[in-house]
Amino acid sequence: MTEQELLGILTKLLSQEAENEVIEFKEAKKGYDFTKLGKYFSALCNEANLKGQPHAWLVFGIENKQHTIVGSNFRPQRKDLDSLKSEIANKTTNRITFIEIFELSLPEGRVVMFQIPAAPKGFPIAYEGHYYGRDGEVLVPLNIEELERIRLQVIKEDWSATIIPQATLEDLDSVAIKLARSNYKTKFPDKSIEVDSWDDITFLNKAKITIKGQITRTAIILLGKEEAEHFINPAEAKIRWLLKDDKGNDKDYMIASCPLLLAIDKVYAKIRNLKYRYLNEGTLFPEEVDQYEPYTIREALNNAIAHQDYTLCGRINVVEFDDQLLFTNLGNFIPGSVERVVKEDAPEEYYRNRFLATAMFNLKMVDTAGGGIRKMFNIQRRRYFPLPDYDISNNRVKVTISAKVLNMDYARILARNPDLALEDIILLDKVQKKVPLTSVEEKRLKSYGLIEGRKPNFFISIRVAETVRQKAAYTKNKAFDKAYYLDLIVKAINEHGFLERSDVDELLWNKLPEWMDEKQKKIKINNLLSELRRKGKIKNKGSDARSKWVFNNLDR
Repeated sequence: MTEQELLGILTKLLSQEAENEVIEFKEAKKGYDFTKLGKYFSALCNEANLKGQPHAWLVFGIENKQHTIVGSNFRPQRKDLDSLKSEIANKTTNRITFIEIFELSLPEGRVVMFQIPAAPKGFPIAYEGHYYGRDGEVLVPLNIEELERIRLQVIKEDWSATIIPQATLEDLDSVAIKLARSNYKTKFPDKSIEVDSWDDITFLNKAKITIKGQITRTAIILLGKEEAEHFINPAEAKIRWLLKDDKGNDKDYMIASCPLLLAIDKVYAKIRNLKYRYLNEGTLFPEEVDQYEPYTIREALNNAIAHQDYTLCGRINVVEFDDQLLFTNLGNFIPGSVERVVKEDAPEEYYRNRFLATAMFNLKMVDTAGGGIRKMFNIQRRRYFPLPDYDISNNRVKVTISAKVLNMDYARILARNPDLALEDIILLDKVQKKVPLTSVEEKRLKSYGLIEGRKPNFFISIRVAETVRQKAAYTKNKAFDKAYYLDLIVKAINEHGFLERSDVDELLWNKLPEWMDEKQKKIKINNLLSELRRKGKIKNKGSDARSKWVFNNLDR
């Protein structure tokens, strides 16, 4: 967009008698609170959707009453403005972010114009799990009526409930129907005797798999014969299992088609689920456990089936590595935020495939009351394993389940602190995985005394280390006082007469904090040598290739 075009848009915005639901002016002379910015982003996204506008505008450097230009110093560096896109995306539903961020340098001052997209049809945009809107010029939580208006925009005929006129009961697998009956009776034990008296059509109607005896897409997906898959073409009802070695090479694979009720067991049987042996910690850990809790595998797989966007015509994938399982299904993550689901234990408010989800609930495959994801988190927590990783970008959901303890120090924290809130465990899990913390998250963990260090290098605090008897591990992370390192160098030169740089590296490398990478350790050692040289204690002599560090006073 040219500067002239931007000036034209700004002039039009300023000509408004007052702010409205899709236009917001802020002075932001020196800066602006990031959380407030995120809330306004959510609100303007949602209001643009409700007003039928393609986008909304948030403009910094404008006085909001008289609409006079006052200038803004918000993130004056362009790179900092650009980074705002990813920062906002990390906090919003489906990683929605700004269309573009524009700058105008005017005689009255600098103006920053945020072009904010309308929320996609059917998907209100949340910031940190909360939905916002506008009441005139005031920022408010998005009310229930508006929330539902957005969500109802895509409520069409449920794809999974569509009847297939050409299909008959003969197109369903008898073994799958038998298993479905068994699962239904387990789910509803009070109906067990009654179920035995039902014929197949009655059972399938009662279980919400067929509609008035007519075969649905749900019936084909869950119970259909393999050769009946063509009824849902171009959609697929397939699960691909792939085994990879430690170098990423394919070792084995299998493609299981409908009926997916039986395919689940086939995939489950393929997953090796080897034994994992903990380090010997007395009675703290069991000697051996399965790499994966069976519930976790089945929950992740069933969720992928229930939430797959079959209109995208792709397969569900299960990739097995030596130390993790990766589940992938197509379609956006409807709850918007995994953190919200886990922390609030919130059930889904609506489903992409409602008819399919209901049938799977009746067959004891999923829990439509919610709680499945949170249960997976708690299972990994009890096993002291890393928590599940969710990647919900690029219109698909990717879930990674780890098969071993990643960091024994954190495992010990969990073992000896069973009362830690799940929210805090999630944050500690991010630390052990080297995932960056937000300022709020950092402040929370530090306020509880759980971590120390500086961004991005955090480590367990001395209080926690003492609690879990990990003082040695703490020392490795915290490191020694600078005087300790300086003294080591001086003593080594005194003993050997000189040290080459490789000697200094060898002397200090393993004594530096474990969180330091190779570059950071080299810089640290450079600084130590420079300090001794500035103090006049040592000097560098010899060629560049084999220079030597010696005392300034050789008679010393």
